[in-house]
Amino acid sequence: MNYRKYSFCVCLFITSFLSAQTKEITLEDIWKYGTFRTESMDALHSMNNGQQYSVLNFDRGTRSTSVDVYDYKTLKKVNTLVSSANLDAIPYFTDYTFSKDEQKLLLATNQESIYRWSSKGHYFVYDVKRTSLSLIDEDKIQEPLFSPDGTKVVFAKENNLFIKDLGSEKTTQITFDGKKNEIINGIGDWVYQEEFSESPVSFKKPFTFVRAFDWNADSNKIAFIRFDETEVPEFSMDIYGQDLYQTQQVFKYPKAGEPNSKVSLHIYSLGTKKTNKVEVDKAYNDFYIPRMKWTQNPNVLSAQYMNRHQNELDLWMINTEKNKADLVVAEEDDAYVELSTSLTFLKDDSFIWTSEKDGFNHIYHYNKDGKLINQVTKGNWEVTNYYGYDEDNSTVFYQSTENGSINRDVYSIKLNGRNKERLTKTVGTNNAVFNTDYSYFINTFSSATTPPEYTLNSASSGNVIKSIEDNDVLAQKLSNYKTSKKEFSTIHVNGNDLNMWMIKPADFDENQQYPLLMYQYSGPGSQEVKNQWNEPNDYWFQYLTQKGYVIACVDGRGTGYKGAAFKKVTQNQLGKYEVEDQITAAKQLGELSYIDSSRIGIWGWSYGGYLSSNALFQGNNVFKMAIAVAPVGSWRFYDSIYTERFMTTPQENPSGYDDNSPINHVDKLKGDFLLVHGSGDDNVHVQNTMRLAEALIQADKQFDWAIYPDKNHGIYGGNTRLHLYKKMTNFINETLGDKIAKEEK
Repeated sequence: MNYRKYSFCVCLFITSFLSAQTKEITLEDIWKYGTFRTESMDALHSMNNGQQYSVLNFDRGTRSTSVDVYDYKTLKKVNTLVSSANLDAIPYFTDYTFSKDEQKLLLATNQESIYRWSSKGHYFVYDVKRTSLSLIDEDKIQEPLFSPDGTKVVFAKENNLFIKDLGSEKTTQITFDGKKNEIINGIGDWVYQEEFSESPVSFKKPFTFVRAFDWNADSNKIAFIRFDETEVPEFSMDIYGQDLYQTQQVFKYPKAGEPNSKVSLHIYSLGTKKTNKVEVDKAYNDFYIPRMKWTQNPNVLSAQYMNRHQNELDLWMINTEKNKADLVVAEEDDAYVELSTSLTFLKDDSFIWTSEKDGFNHIYHYNKDGKLINQVTKGNWEVTNYYGYDEDNSTVFYQSTENGSINRDVYSIKLNGRNKERLTKTVGTNNAVFNTDYSYFINTFSSATTPPEYTLNSASSGNVIKSIEDNDVLAQKLSNYKTSKKEFSTIHVNGNDLNMWMIKPADFDENQQYPLLMYQYSGPGSQEVKNQWNEPNDYWFQYLTQKGYVIACVDGRGTGYKGAAFKKVTQNQLGKYEVEDQITAAKQLGELSYIDSSRIGIWGWSYGGYLSSNALFQGNNVFKMAIAVAPVGSWRFYDSIYTERFMTTPQENPSGYDDNSPINHVDKLKGDFLLVHGSGDDNVHVQNTMRLAEALIQADKQFDWAIYPDKNHGIYGGNTRLHLYKKMTNFINETLGDKIAKEEK
């Protein structure tokens, strides 16, 4: 009797499990209801005591925001430093920044976007001890920054810089020549913000090249970069909005080969109330200043200068008392030099630096005069993130691809390059945020099969101390849906083993033939084949596999994390090898017994849209269709810093620009083509699509297209994303899935 009862329970469980797996993902789940949204942590700050951290929280009940402090050991909330529920002047705030002594906070509210990463808003100073609140300026301002001693704030307004004394409440203007579309003091211009910023890292704030000013350690000097964009050509976009007449957004945008902003570095002294221009002992004809940072010495500023071709990078140490600059590191490359984003000054003013000079991105230690002490990390793998240096234990913490280029792990190593230890144990993508004294780190782990998990880990052993946040609820919810595994592999294409993933229908039958949709981005140094949790597109791919498609992604030559040579092979001819690899990979996949080689499509966004256009035009005997969202139509239309890094200027390399631009291959179009763009795209301008469309029309080539009014490069807002993905889905069904299209109708 007991056996029969047990068998019934097992059968009931299996039946329930199988029936639960029949639920299908909908486009509304992805783009309307947020069904698969993950839990995360926002704006984490490790407190000075090393034992606590703060997080920005939002209370949906009271619709208020707060900065709450948690204990690392217990993970319990121990204090609320400030809540907008208790502030009459601020119903909410969207960001916060501590003073160095953590006795004051800057609270941001009423923020509005300017372009790219920049915004302006109302900022308040909250005094923790006094529980008092004061407005910095009646007008909206940009990038306020506490002085290290916490007594002053410097900020930008209308392209000029101001200092507010928090004791006397007096505001002093320190630059006076700022003017829209001419002179910018202390704020990066459009192209600096776009091309010299860093991508977001986990729940830690990214470096965005908006603020171009900084205090020295003694709070008596401010270094800032001045941008003279007078000669930079203007770009204008019509904004249609809801009014009877459209308006225009006009801004300076240097396209490839056109004049850039003329930049200069300046030091303002609070003691003398004078500003000095920094001069370096090298004749730069046309150059960038992509980074500046004060050293431990309050009189010495470091600055990275880069020539326009970006194949020379110089690190200068500037004595601001003597107005003397010394060149301490000079790097050159036949292609381009990657900007060092990890510059860290030790107590003796020796410094840590990252470089690709041995063929892979690694960590180096130099003395203060620029003499190499040692290479800290080495091997045929990439350091992908530098977390910091524990001076007490002479230990460097970093993230790398040592466990395979599609994975990320956290490591520690002594500054002398010895005693390396892998701190994370799970295979996938691991990313750390360390506390102030480097005794703990909060790790974010995810993989293709595991949604993000946040854990508290020991920095000495890497062992998990406690779980902070997981997405078990999401995992359980997703288990009710019919999904497929993302299968990782490599494919040998044009002499290289390329990383690839593939998703097959859940009810895959190797005796059937399926249409194939390929997805890629393909831009220099990028990566789409990575062992991490789903992004929204991944749920769309699952939706498509439910309808009977196979989805594949191949990272071709020019993509990242496999060494400098693999990445830089595309130099001076963007689009050549990337297109060749996608076409060849598609041919090889088309030879698989379960792929219908007559129904292969490709799509991508931005650089991926550029590549998918070229792949369809030049691979017209392989691809039946392509979707290009916000594509570059010609490299002549894109910005100077990005394009010239890989192509030099169009005046120097006209064939490189023209031979691989889709606009010059429209006559080869044979398949179905969907072209999509937002009219308010300030990054890849809609000009690209308009010129590409005109070329197609004059070549008498039929195509489909859609322009999303006033939408930027991300094409989102309201119902926009849902509409876009319905349009793309319908197009795929009509062009690749003849039977599927009929069933959908």
